[in-house]
Amino acid sequence: MIRILLADDHSIVRSGLVQLLSACADLQVVAEASRPEQVLQRARAGAIDLLMLDMNMPGPSGVPLIERLRLQCPEVPILVLSMLTDGQIVARALRAGAAGYVAKDSGMPVLREAILRVAAGGRFIDPLLVEGVVFERASGSRAHPDMLSARERQVLTMIVEGHRLGEIADLLHVSAKTVSTHKMRLMQKLDVDNNADLVRFAIENGMAGPRSGA
Repeated sequence: MIRILLADDHSIVRSGLVQLLSACADLQVVAEASRPEQVLQRARAGAIDLLMLDMNMPGPSGVPLIERLRLQCPEVPILVLSMLTDGQIVARALRAGAAGYVAKDSGMPVLREAILRVAAGGRFIDPLLVEGVVFERASGSRAHPDMLSARERQVLTMIVEGHRLGEIADLLHVSAKTVSTHKMRLMQKLDVDNNADLVRFAIENGMAGPRSGA
């Protein structure tokens, strides 16, 4: 029996996955988490064979969370299950220490194969994502504004102007969760880890002028 810690901030997603996984006699969700600190706490508690992790939860999630897990719980294999399928995002998660990556719109056979392989100490990339990862690694290209969607560019501009995420959400008439997702995608596409690097990228690429008093 493979004991799974399921980490996703959407309760309806967790419920659906628990139901799907319960149909497999050799898989069992033994713990759930909806926030990064819960993930760390329950992973440290042990008694699990695999962590199934969403990339986008409130707080320091994604690559930073994977890196913390590798440091604090190196014995727990991590399988990412996410809607984020950009090649750079997948590659960064794998470099950070995830053993596998599966798209949320893949079928149960793919997910089950990933779980079995990762829990056994192997690695797995969703066949739907392999091409993007391979070409991302092969290109080795420098980050460029053209990599960003129109909305991501808009969020970046507002961050450079000094707006907080909640303010950006109000200005764009979207949820704070949506803005957080855009910011995470920005940072992962541009391979940066903080706001200062986002500002530097924007200035270097003519997307904004230097901030006064910065």
